[in-house]
Amino acid sequence: MATNILMPALSPTMEEGKLAKWLVKEGDAVKSGTILAEIETDKATMEFEAVDEGTIGKILVAEGSEGVKVNDPIAVLLAEGEEAGAAVDIPAAMKDIKAAMKAEVLAFAVPKADAAKAVAAPAAKADGVRIFASPLARRIAASKGIDLSALSGTGPRGRIVQSDVENAKPGGANPAAAVAPAAGVPGVAPLPDARLLYPAGSYEETPHDSMRKAIAKRLTSAKTLIPHYYLTVDCNLDSLMAVREKMNAAAPKGKDKDPAYKLSVNDFIIKASAMALMKHPDVNASWTDTAILRHKDADVGVAVALDFGLITPIIFKAQTKGLVEISNEVKTLAGLAKEKKLKPNQYEGGGFSVSNLGMYGIKNFTSIINPPQSCIIAAGAGEERPIVKNSKIEIGTVMTVTMSADHRVVDGGTGAKFLQTLKAFIEEPASMLL
Repeated sequence: MATNILMPALSPTMEEGKLAKWLVKEGDAVKSGTILAEIETDKATMEFEAVDEGTIGKILVAEGSEGVKVNDPIAVLLAEGEEAGAAVDIPAAMKDIKAAMKAEVLAFAVPKADAAKAVAAPAAKADGVRIFASPLARRIAASKGIDLSALSGTGPRGRIVQSDVENAKPGGANPAAAVAPAAGVPGVAPLPDARLLYPAGSYEETPHDSMRKAIAKRLTSAKTLIPHYYLTVDCNLDSLMAVREKMNAAAPKGKDKDPAYKLSVNDFIIKASAMALMKHPDVNASWTDTAILRHKDADVGVAVALDFGLITPIIFKAQTKGLVEISNEVKTLAGLAKEKKLKPNQYEGGGFSVSNLGMYGIKNFTSIINPPQSCIIAAGAGEERPIVKNSKIEIGTVMTVTMSADHRVVDGGTGAKFLQTLKAFIEEPASMLL
């Protein structure tokens, strides 16, 4: 039975993607796990695996095509003995499923440790449970009267495939409960098209790429739905700068005479944030419609500016890592981000974020919260300012930090206490070792 291969949802924010490269051609035999293509999402370029075995009968979407919608057919897979003429359209049932689905993945309904294994396009809901199965597996299950929710998938990332259904018996057990998807953004009247306000020929148009579209949609949603409030504190960096200088001077050098590490002020801020989060679990939390999720570890996102957008990779369990480890991990993640090679489990989730524009000389600014997190801090440049010590005016290096907080999760007093602790760690970096 011929079946359509659909454009996969490779991240929770993905609604469309670019079919960057086909790694198979018409007539090629494939099996579960075969890499079919490279898909460029709004965040990264990822490999797309086959979930069923068969022969590529027809490629429907050309290599290099952009704006391919999630769950659109991109190729036809033929079963054994079928010819290319057996290619079929998506059946009516599949159209109904497609209309009901959004580009969301099971990562929202499973523990974080399992989220990386759960990236796949969802099937229809059964008693509130989102089931992941290939189109062919769904068809066979329907014809045999098999409840997909009772099966365990053996395909890539636990997806139910043809062989799982063929070896199953009709009937099934009750599925486990799953988390319902979050509500959408309320409708808002669109702004007028800016092109109507400027004379023709007075500007050049740069079409939106997938990352810019995703950034615009996500930040608009965050600013619209999350009640932001802001708290600002000044931090004296004199002690931190002295410790940083000593640690960098002590870095061992390799054969090329390059130091093994070079700590930045941002590395200290990440570590201080992690330590403060562990002391204030009410800040290390996320909002859902039914409960507040309090995270057990300090997973700190780090905003990385790219030539083509912005992404926030995460330092997981940052409270357990030393400054050198944090520094090296940030550099590695930033490099992957610039090459669009980050995987979803490297930038999804997290409990808190750090955005730093100090290297650009920005004194202070505010950031938009990165959901599902509840807080983000914006760190400005460390600059010499007059400060009062023991009733005397002295010159010190001061950095302004502004925290954006979700008032549904973090009350004002709670946020203020967190910033007090963060300030103490930054001003006395040795206290992070206690």
